[in-house]
Amino acid sequence: MMHMLNMLPAHGGSCLFYTKQPYVAKVCGSDKHDFDIFGDFVTFVTPPIFHHMKTIRDLNPTPLWNHFADLNAIPRASKKEEKVIRFMQDFGAGLGLETLTDKTGNVIIRKPATPGMENRKTVVLQSHLDMVHQKNSDTHFDFDTRGIDMFIDGDWVRARGTTLGSDNGIGVATIMAILASDDIPHPELEALFTIDEETGMTGAMGLEGGLLRGEILLNLDTEEDDEIDIGCAGGLDVTATRKYRTSEADLHKYVSYRIAVKGLQGGHSGIDIHLGRGNANKIMARLIYGMDESCGLRLTRLMGGSLRNAIPREAEAIVIVPTDNDKLFISQLEELSAAIRKEYATVDPGLNIRWESSPLPPHFVHAEDARSILDAIRGAHNGVFRMSPDIADLVEASNNVAKTDVSEGNATVMCLTRSSVESSKWDVAYSLQSVFRQSGFDVMFSGDYPGWTPNVNSPILKVLTDLYEKMHGSKPHVVACHAGLECGILGRNYPAMDMISYGPTIKGAHSPDEKVSITSVEKFWHYTLEILRNIPLK
Repeated sequence: MMHMLNMLPAHGGSCLFYTKQPYVAKVCGSDKHDFDIFGDFVTFVTPPIFHHMKTIRDLNPTPLWNHFADLNAIPRASKKEEKVIRFMQDFGAGLGLETLTDKTGNVIIRKPATPGMENRKTVVLQSHLDMVHQKNSDTHFDFDTRGIDMFIDGDWVRARGTTLGSDNGIGVATIMAILASDDIPHPELEALFTIDEETGMTGAMGLEGGLLRGEILLNLDTEEDDEIDIGCAGGLDVTATRKYRTSEADLHKYVSYRIAVKGLQGGHSGIDIHLGRGNANKIMARLIYGMDESCGLRLTRLMGGSLRNAIPREAEAIVIVPTDNDKLFISQLEELSAAIRKEYATVDPGLNIRWESSPLPPHFVHAEDARSILDAIRGAHNGVFRMSPDIADLVEASNNVAKTDVSEGNATVMCLTRSSVESSKWDVAYSLQSVFRQSGFDVMFSGDYPGWTPNVNSPILKVLTDLYEKMHGSKPHVVACHAGLECGILGRNYPAMDMISYGPTIKGAHSPDEKVSITSVEKFWHYTLEILRNIPLK
């Protein structure tokens, strides 16, 4: 309904929509609307009640929200950024600004200083173009062809059943609004739009030294509007793979079940890892582990999670059980499910564990191989590995058991290990390697990227903290975060660049619960404009 109402004329009048008649009758069956139905079309005559309904494009600041709406109409999954790269190239060229694309796919747009600001230091405004594509299992949505379906929910902008893309789309839209403006004072600007931040940081890694002239970099990718980030964790992908044997199932002696773990909150595998939320892969392995001995369970398939940087919300397993042990299996499953739901009642109240009959498969994982695979998933560390001894409440090292796939003779477990300390990052990685190797897995390390070492004496940090206190009457939280920001990687080729990260309040990033605060975006916008007005002299 919201999608249809957003299209109604702002000052009354009529609109023609293509829809289905029963739906129209249900939505519009009210004496507050006049409507005529012509087959699959309906004409609305809008009354004054709709005159002040706000859409995303009506929100303040309108330039930012309009650019965000334009951006969210473009599919932009990590490693599939061709369309959004062209979109940004056309945007820069359309403004008559110098626009270039490096060999990696990063887009750089330069804008001269406004009159009177030429003697200020050049600023790099930086955000990443890609977004995490996640959806609920019951949401039918093709990210490759459709734009994000957004709606307003009180002070929040959300998406229907999918990620919103406010991470890092709000940052991108902010930069676009500044580039397109003709009344915002600013020094010389270099807008850096990187690609593939979410699944490898390859855009930042591929940016060559010498392309940028800026002395200050403002990264607009932090997710609490009262925080200023001066450091972040590095990361490493850990992938374990092995083959397994199969055995034939006697279809006359077994019954089959599909077990599903759903309803978990998931979230960002760095920012949210300390919250103790459920990991669907770990819960599923726990549910079926040991039932091979107690009731003769045999595993035929196990799949869970999707992206390394998202805490897995859903998992599914297909198992078979001897017919004689059917009741025992259900009893044990009910008992353990109840215990797990009770454990997670506070942090993941939506946890839903269900099972249903399933067609009998012809094969199952050899019992010995199934046990060793489950041993590995259960034994692999998940969650916080070590808290920082130097910075209060900061996670130093962690691991996310992100994705499992046991099917067609191959087992794969994908993890993302993070740490702000290189040595502890590798300690976690080698610990995982030991666990997986004991279960017959081969282990590969890839996608290694460095953390960002905090600089408490940063000149731009003082500018931001002083401005925040002046504008809001309180001090911001100066922090390092347990997430992957691009600053550390960019700093390898631009070591003299003074870097900082900040942003609006975003909740549930990397999950379909993602939402961004409307009032926070407005706060963030005015803060950014004040920062640009107060950039130090060269």
